[in-house]
Amino acid sequence: MTTMVQETAVRQPQATREAEIRRHELAAFLRHRREHIAPEQVGLPRGRRRRTPGLRREEVAQLSAVGVTWYTWLEQARDIQVSVQVLDALARTLLLDPSERGHLFRLAGAVDPTPATSCSSVTPALRAVMEQLEPIPACLQNSRYDILAYNRTYGLLLCDLDAVPPEDRNCMVLCYTNEDWRSSIVHLEETQRLMAARFRGSMAGHLAEPAWKMLLKRLRTESQDFQTAWDRHEIIAPRGKRKEFDNAYVGRVSVDHTDMWLSPGEGPRMVTYTPADEQSRQRLEKLHAIARAR
Repeated sequence: MTTMVQETAVRQPQATREAEIRRHELAAFLRHRREHIAPEQVGLPRGRRRRTPGLRREEVAQLSAVGVTWYTWLEQARDIQVSVQVLDALARTLLLDPSERGHLFRLAGAVDPTPATSCSSVTPALRAVMEQLEPIPACLQNSRYDILAYNRTYGLLLCDLDAVPPEDRNCMVLCYTNEDWRSSIVHLEETQRLMAARFRGSMAGHLAEPAWKMLLKRLRTESQDFQTAWDRHEIIAPRGKRKEFDNAYVGRVSVDHTDMWLSPGEGPRMVTYTPADEQSRQRLEKLHAIARAR
């Protein structure tokens, strides 16, 4: 018992020191970015009496919709809580690129809620594999159903995916809120029920993660169909399944869904839709030709 107390006492100061170091790194990073953004870059007039290099603290606070005092404390490395929504606002105000945005969230000890438009799992080799699979539709997804990358045939299979904003390229969001995507699914009600059950099973390992909680909140807010399916409390493990789609360009196609996991756990995976019959194969070839001509 004494040994456990001593070990806890040792760990706590170490954790406290690490948190303090992160706060100071975060403060320095914010100051540096603020001082290197010209007012004109964010639509503000420079003025003749500006002495502060870059933006003023109150300007960053105003543009990010946070209190000036609160933001000042953040740059002073005070021990305050920072929500992912505020971090997202600061990243946008400070014009952070994807690497800088990731650095901001890591320093704050938070998970970026925005679906990644780039991912370490999306390698040039995997993109080449997806291209070689055509006319078989294929995409890369993470465990949260964000669509990280896709080949041309997949991009036209259920809707014009290129026209969908990156933040909406999530199979759960599309299945419940995008009318083009929904109208392409032959057995929509069953598909929605199964997807909600799979999502509930996957979320069990991510209950405390902001990105998952924000996705769940969005689905429950924007779709009564999702709320109804979610309230069933069904759990279904991922598995292959035959699916039917009514494609806007080539008509009905029947495909076999296969998940190819890219890691030992249920994380990133390649999803493929192999034609289930000769007619579907021919129609996917036609869809591929249409996609290439665009």
